[in-house]
Amino acid sequence: MTDFFAGLAPESPTYRHQEEGPDDMAAHLRAALTQTQLSIPLVGGRLALGTWQGIYLFEHRSRPHRREVALHLLGD
Repeated sequence: MTDFFAGLAPESPTYRHQEEGPDDMAAHLRAALTQTQLSIPLVGGRLALGTWQGIYLFEHRSRPHRREVALHLLGD
């Protein structure tokens, strides 16, 4: 995934917006192409995913950043 998104939205000094460094605008473009939230049902206390499905967290910045993941569990 990293190589794919680097090809779609490479880090480049040609972007006008680089307030936080050369990975700034590229990260905004990559975030616009990916989901920022996800809903997955629980069935029998387990995530209802297909055989080859999984959940992946993909960081769009090359510089280190602190991130948090929030979980909202709804149901009985």
